[in-house]
Amino acid sequence: MTASPNASAFRTRIDEQLSSFVADQRARLVDLGPDLEPFVDAAATFVSGGKRLRPQFCYAGWLVAGGDPDETGILAAAASFEWLQASALAHDDLMDGSDTRRGKPSIHRDFEARHSNGNSVGDAAQFGRSVALLLGDLMLSWSEEMFRNCALVNVDAGAIYLDLCKTEVVAGQYLDVVGQTRPEFSVADAMRVVRFKSAKYTIERPLHVGAALAGADDELLAILSAFGLPLGEAFQLRDDMLGVFGDPEVTGKPAGDDLREGKRTVLIARTAERTDDAGRELLRRGLGNGEYIAQLRELIISTGADAAVEEDIASLEREAEAALATLGKSAQFHLRDLMLKATRRNH
Repeated sequence: MTASPNASAFRTRIDEQLSSFVADQRARLVDLGPDLEPFVDAAATFVSGGKRLRPQFCYAGWLVAGGDPDETGILAAAASFEWLQASALAHDDLMDGSDTRRGKPSIHRDFEARHSNGNSVGDAAQFGRSVALLLGDLMLSWSEEMFRNCALVNVDAGAIYLDLCKTEVVAGQYLDVVGQTRPEFSVADAMRVVRFKSAKYTIERPLHVGAALAGADDELLAILSAFGLPLGEAFQLRDDMLGVFGDPEVTGKPAGDDLREGKRTVLIARTAERTDDAGRELLRRGLGNGEYIAQLRELIISTGADAAVEEDIASLEREAEAALATLGKSAQFHLRDLMLKATRRNH
């Protein structure tokens, strides 16, 4: 059995891939002048840190499908998911009006402050928004470029699933935006957003990409879906719980940020279906208003919605575990630790 990579060592290898890529891009842009330095620096800073969960699942898919653990090309392919993630986060923070990301100013707030502190002309907030849009677009382009240049034989097969991933996450983001305009929302509606905005692009598609790059057949890809989709959904439900009850010192986001942003999560949908008319009125009035965070938390707990979501997570974990059990011991070895990291976490 091939040894599973040490998580810290693997993150270091992914960081090296990203740093090398940024250095190449910086050399390409140097002739355009010094104004681009902070722009490229912001991209490099924004993609630094994090759990590297998507690269880990991509690499696991590669190993499960029999890929060579010493092949460097898979590291570049896996690292490309970090640019896709960074692009999505930059745009997500802008749409949500988030002030922070991982304990630091979000991109639009960062460049808004740079504008204000630099005696620049024009509207500082608009400048920040414009930079966040452009930087998000750039990082999406870099994701594609880094993946295509991984030099693996089956790059076109992997690209099919990467393309699906990009389409699905945008579709999920749109469903999320539309959902926030509707006065009523169901658990089914919220779970649809979870599946396309998060579950597929966090776990299922990275697994598919890695496996396809190693030449996986349709049967293995189907099993990886049966494992990755429920696990990805459990991952996002855990994220939703942390967005309401997480420690800001650990999550890097203000306490109750999802409530402040008015997100229609499964946790909120579970609360709505369990409460009375007065509770639903509190949800209608309080979601998106920072003054109601404490009251909304109390409502969630009093209805048992938090316990219901914990059971949802446990049920999804059992579903993923059942799919994992149909794979061989080597595959289970590579995937079980990642499964625990996805759902049993505090940030």
